[in-house]
Amino acid sequence: MNLIQRVQDILLKPNETWPVIEQEPGDTTAVYNNYLIYLAAIPAIAGFIGLSLVGVGGFGMHIRVPFVSGLVQMVVGYVLSLVAVYVLALIANALAPTFAGTKNMGAALKLVAYGSTAGFVGGIFNLIPMLGMLGLLAAIYSVYLLYVGVPVMMKCPKDKAGAYTAVLIVCGIVAMIVLGAISAIFMPSRGAMLGGMGRSGGAPEVTINTPNGEVKIDGSKMDEMARKMEEAGKRMEQAQKSGDTAAAGKAMGDVMGALGGAVGGGAPIPGAQLKALLPEAVGALKRESFEVQSGEAMGLAGSSAQARYGAGEQKLQLSINDLGAMGGLAALAGAAQMTVDKETETQIEKVYKQGGRTVKEEYRKDGSSGEITVILTNGVVVEAKGEHIEPAALKKQLDSLDLAAIEAIKRPAKP
Repeated sequence: MNLIQRVQDILLKPNETWPVIEQEPGDTTAVYNNYLIYLAAIPAIAGFIGLSLVGVGGFGMHIRVPFVSGLVQMVVGYVLSLVAVYVLALIANALAPTFAGTKNMGAALKLVAYGSTAGFVGGIFNLIPMLGMLGLLAAIYSVYLLYVGVPVMMKCPKDKAGAYTAVLIVCGIVAMIVLGAISAIFMPSRGAMLGGMGRSGGAPEVTINTPNGEVKIDGSKMDEMARKMEEAGKRMEQAQKSGDTAAAGKAMGDVMGALGGAVGGGAPIPGAQLKALLPEAVGALKRESFEVQSGEAMGLAGSSAQARYGAGEQKLQLSINDLGAMGGLAALAGAAQMTVDKETETQIEKVYKQGGRTVKEEYRKDGSSGEITVILTNGVVVEAKGEHIEPAALKKQLDSLDLAAIEAIKRPAKP
């Protein structure tokens, strides 16, 4: 099964694709290893990038989840999403006789796994937290996918498919509340989903139409990622069969790392090297403090360095964040042709392209604060956050980091 082709088919032509899925083996291991472990990682990792690196702003506030805490939340959310699929499949299987369907756990798992595709793919919007409210659109489309798939997979009459789907969704919401409560022990999770999807000519490409504009995801890069993930998945399966728990755990880390490894993958740039990129002074602003962080979970590692500068009421914070093997997914944000132009009485927000980079700007009109975040073409994320600094000056201060030089840094090979 070609992962990218299956994603496109179930989203764009579900009526034709469900009968094909129904004929495929319903082995739990195959469904997870060949599909779910890849798709479920998209919202988890994109959410980490959006919340821990880009951050959420509004009403004069800016919130960013601490780097290591975000890494932990990413792994917790990823694992719980995999658990949630199986729990919902159990519910779907148990409900089948109630709606004149046939119980078949393998079919139920495929129904939920492939029916969740819209939600998982739509997780790419977590890269830009301000688009998180699009979750409702994706939820509606996910409901539609389940509705179309229920008669095919669970063999219930079409006139009962609506009721079956409705009850399944209600039960699923209850299950997600329980699992969400577990996740909340670590940190509140966020959702994001997609609107309409289309296809363009030439190389495989997915187009997502949203109320805020159109997003195009380069299918060739996704295909390369899928190929590497498939190779890593085979190694994980072999490790599981051998009964070597340690090897299986390492292989799972390889699978997760492969998700972002298609572009700029490797170990993260060492924190000490990132720190060295932060100048002692930026114009008249002197460095007052610095902080270096690094962390690793489930084979995924990252590093960050930030410094604070000040002179009178002017304050500046410069940050450099590297996701190592996950840099490929961060770079997908640069490949996405996404723009935002928003203005209120008090605030201006923009997301735009600058060559191969994606830039997010946010300013208070009274000049009290501003922020610029740039996702470089190699997946490194840099940021300048200032207080009482004009936008033009803030851009110049960000440029003091020499973004081209950071893009040219070669990541160390993974050990």
